This record gives sequence, C-alpha cells and structure tokens, in this order.
Amino acid sequence: MHAYPRPQLARPEWINLNGEWEFSIDSNALWKTPDEPPWDRRIRVPFSPETPASGIADTGLYRAAWYRRTFDSPALAKSQRLILHFGAVDYAAEVWLNGEFVTRHEGGYTPFCADITGFLKTGGPQQLIVRAEDDPADLSKPRGKQDWQAQPHSIWYVRTTGIWQTVWLERVPSTRIGSIRWTPNMERWEIGFELFLEGAPQENMRARVKLLASGKLLAEDAYCVIAGEVHRRIALSDPGIDDYRNELLWSPSNPILIDAEVRLETESGELVDFVDSYTALRSIGVQGEKFVLNNRPYQLRMVLDQGYWPESGLTAPDDSAFRHDIELAKAMGFNGVRKHQKIEDPRYLYWADRLGLLVWEEMPSAYRFTRASIQRLTQEWSEAMMRDFNHPCIVALVPFRSEERRVGKECRSR
Repeated sequence: MHAYPRPQLARPEWINLNGEWEFSIDSNALWKTPDEPPWDRRIRVPFSPETPASGIADTGLYRAAWYRRTFDSPALAKSQRLILHFGAVDYAAEVWLNGEFVTRHEGGYTPFCADITGFLKTGGPQQLIVRAEDDPADLSKPRGKQDWQAQPHSIWYVRTTGIWQTVWLERVPSTRIGSIRWTPNMERWEIGFELFLEGAPQENMRARVKLLASGKLLAEDAYCVIAGEVHRRIALSDPGIDDYRNELLWSPSNPILIDAEVRLETESGELVDFVDSYTALRSIGVQGEKFVLNNRPYQLRMVLDQGYWPESGLTAPDDSAFRHDIELAKAMGFNGVRKHQKIEDPRYLYWADRLGLLVWEEMPSAYRFTRASIQRLTQEWSEAMMRDFNHPCIVALVPFRSEERRVGKECRSR
C-alpha cells in the first residue's frame, strides 16, 4: 500500500517501510530483548502473520512476534527531525532502533509515532526492531471479532497479531504542525479551525489557512499562534443565493470537500511547515426517531461491514480495495456502512469522504467485562476519536459492550 497513510494531515515527504521484514514467532513471549529472536522467517508488512498475504499464514496460538529491517535515513538539516509512524500494531508494541529502546504503545487499532532523530547513527543503514505482544488468551483487551480459540468458532474470525497497517517515516521541522481540528457550523456558515504545534517551542509564529472548493477560493487568512495553539472560526462569505450554499453541503449524493492548505510561518513570512488537509460543510443530528443530515431528515440505508479480506484479514490488499468496496456499496444502493467492531484504516475513511459514504464506526469490544477492559477501551477509544474527528463521512463513533456470555449472538450497539 503506497498511498499516503494520513490523508487528513499530509506532507509531501515520506518514506514507506512496508515490504519484506525479517520475522520470528515467540509462542510463549519468552524473548524480551532484540538479540534473542532467531530471525528465521520473512514477512510482508503490513499484513499480519495469520494471513496468506504476509507470506507466513500461521493461524496458530502465539503470544508475541518480532520484526526486523534496516533502512537508510534521509539527510536531515539541523532544524529537522525524523518521525517513525505506525498505523496500527496489535496489541502492545515495543520499538528499538540501533539497539536502543525507543517507545512502547498499547492498543491494536490506533496509530502511534516516535521522534527517532536522537537514535540515528552516522553512516550505514539503521536497524529497526519491533516486538508485538498479543496474548490470544487475554479476553479483557479490545479484540473485536478476533477469536481466542485455535479455530474460529461462532461469530469470530482468525486473529490479527502485530503490524497490520502502514509503517512509515516522515521528515519534519523541529517546530511543526502536530494536529488540526475542523468543526463545520452550517447555521453560522463557518468552519472552526484549531491547530496544535509539536516540537521545539518558538515565538511569534502564524498559521496561514487557505480554503478551496472545486478549485474556487472560499477563504484565506493568517492567525497568530499563541501558546502553541490556534483557535479560530473561519466565516465563509454569504453569496445570498441558497442554491449556491446547497452546492457546498457534503452528502453521499454530493460529496464535495473543502481542501485546506495550512502554512506555519514566522512573523516575517518565512515558511516553517506546510500541510494539506480537508474538511466539509455538513451537520448531523436526530429529530425524534429520524436521522438528520444537513438539517433535513435522511433515510439511512446501511450495510454491516466486517472489514475483513480473504487473503489479508483486517488489512486491505491495497488502497484500490478500499475504493472498490465503497463503490460497490454505493452501486448496490447503500448510502452508509456500519464498520462492525473495527476502527478502519484512515485510507478507507478518505475514500468514504471523497466518494460519499456515511460511516458508523465502532470501537472493538473486549470479550470479558473487567476493570482492565474498561481502562483499555477508554484509552483506545479516545485515541480513535482524536484520529478520526475530522472525517465528514463519520456520523457515529461508538464504544461496544463486552461479548461475554453472548456466544452465537450477533452484537448490538447500546
């Protein structure tokens, strides 16, 4: 998969680390350091080892897996940093670079990243190692439809262990745009804009924003960055013609997006960072028992979508598979999907935004309801909401109750 993995905050420079990695299965999670695995296999990332697409196709019960590969670091200026990104690793990941421990992340469906600049060595390839622990017998972690038995039974499917979304590198400025949040408001005919900086603090900076729809300029302005943040409402000009306004409203039948160019500049106008993003003008609500889109009742025709592929499991075979699924759902007369027990890859959401498909996205549940499962689900659900807030296709992002004592019964959202 070679499409840019974070479409809501895109930069022109990135390096895809998908492809062939060295690999070892640690059945009982006995190895704790990177020098212990025998590296006796090779795997195709980002496909999980349970899938045929990975080249492993091992559906047995094992608690951990190890990954290793080398890469050449791009040249970095004094003011630049190198960020290592993981789209998703199931379930708990530990990362080493050149023998040094870098970071740890828990949660199998949400992204994480690390600044690896300080771990790079001068000259020669950089060695990256990832350990993924995913105990199939641990029933209190968010697992969705992944089975804990040797063979899938009832409503459950084969497990997903380890890396299952894109791994990539990004060269960024030391002071940079960390995240953006868009909040459309139809009643006020404006778009809320929030920006948050990351990296080295720097004074007297401005964020310049340009909004365009179908190539037509809607707004352009610059805002002072205060305490590393910007919080503004961008008012759109009122054309005085209702039909023109309707043309700007996003819906499955009219999936018009508002492209955004965001520049981070010094006070003198020198460019520090630049990202492409997008948003849309749309509102959702409920009136009695009716779903309301853009202030009008809207009949939902949604299909239950498990998000599994025969050869590649939770991971799409390629980016075109996401688009094909959405086009197929629309061709069959559906205007939305319920992504059942899965936080989907951002590339799917990108195509749903662009092609016009409503998405009901669910947080994968744990099988057992415990204090640990509450803590784990809450943490991961919060990360998912932060990741997916900007996508106009999403009309619901909901947690799910435990599957315990519900074997053989399909799940229902609360």
